[in-house]
Amino acid sequence: MKIQRGLSAIFGLILMLAMLTGTASAAGEKADAPDWYFHEIVDANFVAQYAKVPMAENVMIIDSRPRQAKYDRGHIPMAISIPDTYFDKMTDLLPKDKNTLLIFYCGGFKCKLSHKSAAKAEALGYRNVKVFAAGFPGWMKVKGHYASVSTAWMKKQIGSQADMVVVDARPKLKKYDKGHIPGAISIPDTQFDKFKNQLPEDKNKLVVFYCGGFKCKLSHKSAQRAMAMGYSNVKVYAAGYPEWKTVAGVQNTARNTSEKLKAGKEEGSIDIDKFKKIIADKPESIYLVDVRDKDEFAQGSFKTAVNIPVDELEGRINSLPKDKPIVFVCGTGARSGESYYMLQDLRPELKNVYYLDAELTIHKDGGLIFGRYPAGFLGCVGRQFPTPFSAGSI
Repeated sequence: MKIQRGLSAIFGLILMLAMLTGTASAAGEKADAPDWYFHEIVDANFVAQYAKVPMAENVMIIDSRPRQAKYDRGHIPMAISIPDTYFDKMTDLLPKDKNTLLIFYCGGFKCKLSHKSAAKAEALGYRNVKVFAAGFPGWMKVKGHYASVSTAWMKKQIGSQADMVVVDARPKLKKYDKGHIPGAISIPDTQFDKFKNQLPEDKNKLVVFYCGGFKCKLSHKSAQRAMAMGYSNVKVYAAGYPEWKTVAGVQNTARNTSEKLKAGKEEGSIDIDKFKKIIADKPESIYLVDVRDKDEFAQGSFKTAVNIPVDELEGRINSLPKDKPIVFVCGTGARSGESYYMLQDLRPELKNVYYLDAELTIHKDGGLIFGRYPAGFLGCVGRQFPTPFSAGSI
């Protein structure tokens, strides 16, 4: 009996210490979080239980990043796009039931957009609001996770004859043969193993699966099968053929920017080498706009940059000059890309407009680290930093 009491006491002490340690750890994590973090944070496992087909009616996953610059190219499956910059104009997309679970995400731990949108949703009366702070980068780091792409992205890739393989996962006779996306091959999910030899030999090649729309599981199942085979660049066009049919006849409205500055790979982006040369030799020749928040700008920026946070850009858009090329910058190319597209809509007469599509950390002393480019590029700003790269906030 004494032994049992002793063991019970020891067990109780261990349990109490564990609880105290866990509480201290949680408190420490909360203390370490920036003051702008939303109060309800969830992880990838939490999100994964809802990012399924068909999606539960009482859940909505919301991408707070810019649509054209980020969401279109890749987003968490089943997520809708409500960029934080346009949140107030797109509240009609939110569910009427204020008890609906809303999960916001954006570009990672340093990205404010999802936290800002979550706070706005809570202010509107939504009672079950969460933020997936790791965001899209955190989602993609999990083995077996893939990205969905939008119809706009698919149209652009098909129109430019991009180097990719598009796979129709629907039944061949009943669906594919009656109509499919141009250039798509037929690998019905139910016969995947039989026809998988049609997939490219190069496991790194982009492969995009689609089927019958947002309630169709076939493309998602096929994407997972392909990833299990070792394919590393797999996406799903979740809207599928039903939406493609609706918009396929719409003329491509993508605008071409002026060639006064050399364009980069993405529409509207500036060539990185050209940007390097401008910053090094003649920075005053362009109108450089840092569209990050004021607190981020205060921590350091380009010497010639003016700060117009993307949230304020629409109201100050008439102040932008006509006599200089305009280049938008931020931390990763998300907000700068959104600014570029905003100008296309609101001031289409400005033709010489670009954005910097790069991961960028700006230090207080003006030093810069570009995350996607060779170390030699840092020479353009006069200094190299031995510290490891850390992604900038978008």
